[in-house]
Amino acid sequence: MVNKPLNKYKMLFAFILIVAMLVGACSSSSKSATNNDKAESKDLAKKGGTITIGAEQEPDCLDFVGSCSGASWGFWTVAVNTLPRAFSAERVGDKDQWEIKRTDLLASEPKLETDPIQKITYQINPKAVWSDGVDITGQDFVYTKDQIANGEDVYDKSGYQDVKSVTVDKNDNHKVIVSMAKVYAGWKDLFGGNYGVLPSHILEGKDRAAEMADGYTFSGGPFKLEKWNKTENITLVPNDKYWGDKPIVDKVIFKFVSDTVTQFKSFNNGEVSAIYPQPQIDVIDSINKGLKDANQIVNKTTGSTEAIWINNDRAPFDSKAVRQAFGYSIDRDATVNALFGEIGVTKAVNSFVPPVLNEYADKEGFSVYKLDLKKADKLLTGEGWEKNSDGIYAKDGKLLEFTINSTEGNERRKLMMENIQSQLKDAGWKVAIAPLTAADLFGSAAPEGNFQVALYAQVLTTLNPTNCNLFCLAQIPGPENDDSGQNWTRTRDVKADGFLQTVDKELDVAKRIEASQKAEKALADDATSFPLDPLPNILLWKKSIVGQIDENPIQGPFWNLNQWGIRK
Repeated sequence: MVNKPLNKYKMLFAFILIVAMLVGACSSSSKSATNNDKAESKDLAKKGGTITIGAEQEPDCLDFVGSCSGASWGFWTVAVNTLPRAFSAERVGDKDQWEIKRTDLLASEPKLETDPIQKITYQINPKAVWSDGVDITGQDFVYTKDQIANGEDVYDKSGYQDVKSVTVDKNDNHKVIVSMAKVYAGWKDLFGGNYGVLPSHILEGKDRAAEMADGYTFSGGPFKLEKWNKTENITLVPNDKYWGDKPIVDKVIFKFVSDTVTQFKSFNNGEVSAIYPQPQIDVIDSINKGLKDANQIVNKTTGSTEAIWINNDRAPFDSKAVRQAFGYSIDRDATVNALFGEIGVTKAVNSFVPPVLNEYADKEGFSVYKLDLKKADKLLTGEGWEKNSDGIYAKDGKLLEFTINSTEGNERRKLMMENIQSQLKDAGWKVAIAPLTAADLFGSAAPEGNFQVALYAQVLTTLNPTNCNLFCLAQIPGPENDDSGQNWTRTRDVKADGFLQTVDKELDVAKRIEASQKAEKALADDATSFPLDPLPNILLWKKSIVGQIDENPIQGPFWNLNQWGIRK
């Protein structure tokens, strides 16, 4: 009953097998890359050349402070290789564990003080310079903080709004002191997360959003942006002023190839040398059985959570009872199983905390929501909804209906939406499906609250184990916070808010874990949204590409392109 589009799922698996044949025909089985064998010495690479990478999404803009940067591909393609940051995520040995470590932007570990207030002192590496040769200084930290904390239409102000002051030592412009108004446990996110550090000497007094939106010439990383050909590609070239490990290649081109079939065809015929496809483990499982001249990483310790995101401010979901009834009207396990059951993935997850931060998750929070139409009916009738002659709930002349949005061109999500639609029809709901471009969904519809239900993945750009940015009241975009924040669901759960703020301000790990798990229980009770699946991140690259290649669950697969090269 809940799997009416099953014929379409069978068609998907047929398509998967065809794709596998396209990329792996007449080849011997290639072994999946492991943590040990995926890293090939960059000494095997020749100097120079061009690497072309298939990019699944074109960024909406390259102003990473603004809400228009909501699609993660912009961050992966440009930001991580051009914006200097104080901290980054790095693998712990050969284990599938990651931790935050300082980068060579800093000359030493920051000094952390907590008494009487939290204070962090950074010593900037005197070798660190912008691509025009100007030193990276404390004034850049001051400017960056001001742009985020005091700016309008900012993607995420988490932590920055708690900064009391950023001051530069009067005797050393490479020494900067950040004083917090209140304790912020995720302080390593500051100047080290999504935004990095911005050049004050270039942007001060200008409209940052306008200067950066369509690309920018400055860099404090190993690469700089050469050109953005809209709808076609983004080109990076080495930053010859970079003080760290210089890039091996002459050029990296991100070619926009959004269609999955075209991606694999382009990969097979050599048009692109690497792809980072949507996490469709069914596709990769088949490909893994016969992939020609290629390596792969399947990283199950992801930093993303795919979910059914509900706008709590839009009817009919401005009612807690209706949201709870929604949870009892669908079978999340069946939805996941319909797409991935043939390869053993049969259960939905019950937490918004992704696997890379698994210890902070409450694994039972959302498990209460199983398909139970009697419970759903009791909740709905208690709110005045009654089924009409067509079997659809109605109230005051209005049907129980909504539209679900997701990113267009994504076959997996399309089929998932159809599965949810089918389930809810049987349960007495009327559901329309309306895919949007990534730019429209993440750049306007979600931030502005112009949606009812959406299906997408929330991707971490830090290792901070808080979901306050997603669910705290202060993160609801609106006039009171200059239209900034990522609480696009308009969640207004005071109880969860309190626990999530504890996660933000508590330095004791055990207490942070406890508060995080209590927050998830509160969110589950409020039925604010519903987690589905954190699927593995997948990176495929030709064996002609060598270097320290590794899929970073926080900074994405292209976080260290300066270590990539073409085999001699």
